[in-house]
Amino acid sequence: MNKGGAEQEGHSSKQVENIVLVGRTGNGKSATGNRLIGKRVFVSKAHASGVTMKCQTHESVTKDGHRINVIDTPGLFDIALSAEFISKEIVRCLTLAEGGIHAVILVLSARTRMTQEEESTLSTLQALFGSQILAYVIVVFTGGDVLEENNETLEEYLGRDCPAFIREVIKLSGNRMVLFDNRTHDEGKKAEQVHKLLSLVDKIQKTHHGEAYTDDMYHEIKAEQHKLLKKHEELQSKNHPPDLVSLMKDKLQASYQEKMDQMSSTMEKKLKTALEEQDNMSSALSATVGFLPDGMPTLSVSVPMKPLRGGHCSIL
Repeated sequence: MNKGGAEQEGHSSKQVENIVLVGRTGNGKSATGNRLIGKRVFVSKAHASGVTMKCQTHESVTKDGHRINVIDTPGLFDIALSAEFISKEIVRCLTLAEGGIHAVILVLSARTRMTQEEESTLSTLQALFGSQILAYVIVVFTGGDVLEENNETLEEYLGRDCPAFIREVIKLSGNRMVLFDNRTHDEGKKAEQVHKLLSLVDKIQKTHHGEAYTDDMYHEIKAEQHKLLKKHEELQSKNHPPDLVSLMKDKLQASYQEKMDQMSSTMEKKLKTALEEQDNMSSALSATVGFLPDGMPTLSVSVPMKPLRGGHCSIL
């Protein structure tokens, strides 16, 4: 992991905290972003015929002094979106995260069962953001109203219905998780949820001494942006005819876009490899038919997976 972000000196430094939202469409990703911003700026699936198809970003200053830049990404686990499209949008996401990523919010839903696509959560996140991104991940479970109606805590829900891959994500992300109820109208509950989430962002910042997460791809993108800016400045300093300036700017932009496309292609290959490995794991399921003493048939299914330390979900 490379850490190239500027150090924060508390919130008084006015350092913007880049918070990236990831997750499957329909899990409440955009609604969680709206809760962080304090108003409806991201359009959720429930209010639109489509989904978040482009990275969107909105900045806000929260009541407790956080200056945040929330970046909403396309649904990472939506089979309708191609690896090529997702890769291009994540490269765009990295261009929007000036100074690096301060936290990645993985939004899961306690309202619905986890999908097969979501089983690739770990490999997808690492393919898109780098191998050490989990050190900056916070898991948000939406659907808090459903658990409240059932008089159930998040810990009880996870103990009852916690897939192995979610246990691994939670463990590797340091047990950082929050339960959100995006349907509540209780202003006190809204503020408490946001406070808990931003407290975990603070915890990440303290752990990493105020440095944002960056990887090689991020540094390559920023280097290309810097080159483009310098060439524009050099061009402006020369007394060229306007038509020539316009033509040269177009060529510079085309060259820059070609570099971005090359980076997207590299990321796409990593993502496809990760998804293929996950598919191979899923297709390696084996089933054995047997019979009980009374003649009743039984079916045993074995699922290959990496060994995990610890056998249950827990909340710190």
